[in-house]
Amino acid sequence: MTYESRPPTNRPASASDSGTASGNPTASGPADDAATCDLCDLPTPADPVTAADADGSFCCQGCLEVSRTLKRTDEPDVPDESAVRSRVGRDEVDDRDLADLDGEDAFLAVEGMHCSTCEAFLEATAEGEDGVLGATASYATDTIRIVYDPDRVAAEDLPDLVSGHGYSAADRAADDETDADDGLVSLLLGGFFGMMVMVWYVLFLYPTYFGFEPVADFGGYDGLFLAANIWLLASFILFYTGYPILRGAYVSLRAGRPNMDLLVATAALGSYTYSVIAMLLGELHLYFDVTVAIVLVVTAGTHYEQTVKRRATGLLSELTERQVGEARLESGETVPLEAVEPGDRLLVRPGERIPLDGEVVEGTAAIDESLVTGESLPAQKGPGDFVRGGTVVTDAPVVVAVGDEAESTLDRLVSLLWSIQSARPGVQRLADKLATVFVPVVVALAVGTAAVLLLTGSSASDALLIGLTVVIVSCPCALGLATPLAIAAGVQAAAERGIVVATETIFEDAPGIDVVVLDKTGTLTTGTMAVEAVHTVDGDDGEDSDPDADELLRRAGTVEALSEHPIAAAVADAAAAPPTADGTPARAVEGFERADRGVSGLVDGDRVTVGHPDYLREQGHAVPEALESRIDETRTAGRVPVVVGWDGRARGVIAVGDSPRTELEDALETLSTGRDVVVLTGDEGRAADEFRELDGVDEVFAGVPPEAKAETVDRLRARGTVAMVGDGSNDAPALAAADVGIAMGGGTKLATDAADAVIVDDDLTAVADAFDIAASTHRRIRQNLGWAFAYNAVAIPLAVAGLLNPLFAAVAMAASSALVVCNSARSL
Repeated sequence: MTYESRPPTNRPASASDSGTASGNPTASGPADDAATCDLCDLPTPADPVTAADADGSFCCQGCLEVSRTLKRTDEPDVPDESAVRSRVGRDEVDDRDLADLDGEDAFLAVEGMHCSTCEAFLEATAEGEDGVLGATASYATDTIRIVYDPDRVAAEDLPDLVSGHGYSAADRAADDETDADDGLVSLLLGGFFGMMVMVWYVLFLYPTYFGFEPVADFGGYDGLFLAANIWLLASFILFYTGYPILRGAYVSLRAGRPNMDLLVATAALGSYTYSVIAMLLGELHLYFDVTVAIVLVVTAGTHYEQTVKRRATGLLSELTERQVGEARLESGETVPLEAVEPGDRLLVRPGERIPLDGEVVEGTAAIDESLVTGESLPAQKGPGDFVRGGTVVTDAPVVVAVGDEAESTLDRLVSLLWSIQSARPGVQRLADKLATVFVPVVVALAVGTAAVLLLTGSSASDALLIGLTVVIVSCPCALGLATPLAIAAGVQAAAERGIVVATETIFEDAPGIDVVVLDKTGTLTTGTMAVEAVHTVDGDDGEDSDPDADELLRRAGTVEALSEHPIAAAVADAAAAPPTADGTPARAVEGFERADRGVSGLVDGDRVTVGHPDYLREQGHAVPEALESRIDETRTAGRVPVVVGWDGRARGVIAVGDSPRTELEDALETLSTGRDVVVLTGDEGRAADEFRELDGVDEVFAGVPPEAKAETVDRLRARGTVAMVGDGSNDAPALAAADVGIAMGGGTKLATDAADAVIVDDDLTAVADAFDIAASTHRRIRQNLGWAFAYNAVAIPLAVAGLLNPLFAAVAMAASSALVVCNSARSL
């Protein structure tokens, strides 16, 4: 049942509504396989959309408008269009487009990645295997994308190819709770044994360092027992709790790219080895405590960082769940989706998702396309109309003939988001960026210092001790904690304001946002159909028997309650009346009838007809002139006019639509300060035009298909750093492609999983708060890093000069870390 079709679209029917996006035949024939849209790369229709002021051809009017706007060169900072071509899905390491490789895609979750070196190592490992054509990894999302030849390697064997050396790969949908628990257990055990080590030191060893007589004789049994206990406990902490650090150092050496793990491992192993030798020689100065402190401090910081990252797990969970696994043939037989062939006729009942793209051959129904297109109003589809896989049939069964490619628009969105998430570059903290220089310099300085001391006559023991001190005092504990501890404060501050931070990248990127892209449906609007106004006949055109607005709505809602159409549900909800004392409905409907564009039924003895204006005219209802003007006004406002009548006459018009959020004006005022605000929507006509008139909105891109949203966001980077705010599953690729993605809490799980932050209270004004918190946290990170580097600038020369020993170096390292902790603990 259709009440009002959407405003006429400039999008060619063969591009979006007749099936060429999936290769389905149309009235004008199939699209040329070689012709693709210059914005979103979807196939163009036989008669592509073009314009004199826009180079190239496009699949729809929305893509043309986006390209035309972004190609303007009247601003000196906007580069040539070719300079901002999408790199979504490209390998950031090899600068090679994996999409051009002739093979199958696989996306694996990898446990154990925590720096860019891990990415390079895993990519090299995967590409060295027979049958693997290319790979790109992202430690920010713990994902590796592999393109492989299925004739040479099986998909189920891929995890084994990249597992090893401390990395564990599995199917992306696998649960990682066990790995998370293992990491926490390792840290807790390390902390417990670390406390035992420090008890031995406080009671027996530290007093001797300050000139007191030793409690134990290291030449006797007591001393051996004491030393053995400390050695065993320190060994457990180093080789069990510190295993990820040692693994990271090994990977660093294998990849030829020094990282901070290498420096940490060098300091921990150096102090451990020195202490073992000293213990065997009966020395009292043992530096196992240094090893323990280094491993536990770095491990605690790493564990926190991984906890933050783990909030982003479960990517694609909702959309993957919503992908249809089975299809019902017209005969009623249910078969696996893999068994469906092009041309097969599928029966889809109300409330079910259409399995694959195709063409309606029987039946007429309202199709909810909001999941894959973002368009708020359901679309009426009948024989000959193209329907998208993943959309929902709302009110009547239809038979769909599967298209030539037997694929789903929903599947394409899933694949696009997988690609964007897996190819997103890893978080490049300042510590990691400087590691390739800092680590070799420190190691060279330590070795050089020891060598100079040996050449100038110092003992081997003294030279080794001073060299070790240089490494220990340079150990980047403060550097490693600077970012995660500041992020902890930012996460807490955001949570207090109803914002959940999913990935730490928001604190690096959000402070410099230049362009804010806002999805319309569900973000700027409420996202649900609702009654906005009720107009009745009055004045000279009315009669004494004309009802008031409440009576009109009650009668319409009573009939609409028997319909499954989304607009009918909105009318029924607005007119909901409490039941009578005996629990029966307040009003009963007799003789209910359903048609393509309306419904009718007997209410209080009158046959009430509700639906599209033309439907009421077809049923013989006269529409007064006053109501005709109301119908035109409702359409002009981008709303759906639902006409209600009985006794041969239309009695009123109910305006139904997706209304703007109440906080919209305040939110736009804040967001537009120092930033460009762009509205992105799949809707066209008045539904989009009303947002062009809002203060604070710089541009509105209307009629943009879901596959082109991510590309549009990527091209907007020509203007600077881009933030995307959305709520629907169709927004997920754009949220992932943006520098910062923010999802509204009332949106789909896929949108929230793809975003960097989620507004829990679904309050649009909190988006600006997220930017403010990110800016404050970013400043805190810079302060912490500044202190960490200043500490190294002072401590390293003192260690080289021999003014520190390993113990005091460890104390200085701990003091530096404590200062970072205190700075991070301050309220934002």
